[in-house]
Amino acid sequence: MASPALLMRVVTSAYSAAEKAATIVRNVMAAGDLGIVEKTGANDLQTKADRLVQMSICASLAQKFPKVTIIGEEELPNDEVTEELIEDGHCEEILKKTCPAQYTGIKEEELVIWVDPLDGTKEYTEGLLDHVTVLIGIAYGGKAIAGVINQPYYNYEAGPDAVLGRTIWGVLGIGAFGFQLTEAPAGKHIIVTTRSHSSALVNECISALNPDSVIRVGGAGNKVIQLIEGKASAYVFASPGCKKWDTCAPEAILHAVGGKITDIHGNSFQYNKEVKHMNSAGVLAALRNYDYYASRIPNTVKQSLVP
Repeated sequence: MASPALLMRVVTSAYSAAEKAATIVRNVMAAGDLGIVEKTGANDLQTKADRLVQMSICASLAQKFPKVTIIGEEELPNDEVTEELIEDGHCEEILKKTCPAQYTGIKEEELVIWVDPLDGTKEYTEGLLDHVTVLIGIAYGGKAIAGVINQPYYNYEAGPDAVLGRTIWGVLGIGAFGFQLTEAPAGKHIIVTTRSHSSALVNECISALNPDSVIRVGGAGNKVIQLIEGKASAYVFASPGCKKWDTCAPEAILHAVGGKITDIHGNSFQYNKEVKHMNSAGVLAALRNYDYYASRIPNTVKQSLVP
């Protein structure tokens, strides 16, 4: 039997690396010393979990796929990564799926992996654990084509017998797995947006959409999960602040189930290794009816956000 296509091997390894990451995230929290460092201010934090998870994911994937470009959120020294941080397993289930024909010939050096070791760090430090995700996005030709989202604390309020944590994964042309795809209630406009990075512009944009309700949560990964599980109909963030490692994995999963994510102007995000990291023109996403929301973004908001 032919060996699985490179893309599927990368996705299956990323899945296992994300599961290992979740264990690290939970262990750091359980040990009690988060090792919090402010990066650019009180809303831009880094913890011991961010640092250990990034080292674990990047080293684990680099060991298996040395020619792939891996870009992580945290700027860390190039220290030797200890053996206990290396994950060399993979998920057999993923390898049973057939790689889409357009991706079978991909070479290692053509892939870029965007890693957010802990999306929703501020919420993690505040104990809002269901906001937290680990994101591994895989890009080819500048496009997000596959992604893994792990929620280390999924089910954490469901009682002692509940299985803690879950991993969602998706590939364009195959679909997305690990959750129950659900559409938001028909005719309802439920907006999910930032919890800790709000501004007059963010709120002006949301008001213009005349929403029935607004959900404010942390983490880009978490917000896209609200869309694919039908808890929200659009994700709207009219502000710079989101980065490529925040959107790459969620974009691949959202696109794999027929949704759409762009900046506020409707431009696609680019994920090649030379691209600037900031999504400076905000985020607009929906599982269904993207055009409805896009058509209602005020010009004043668009003029304030330069791509």
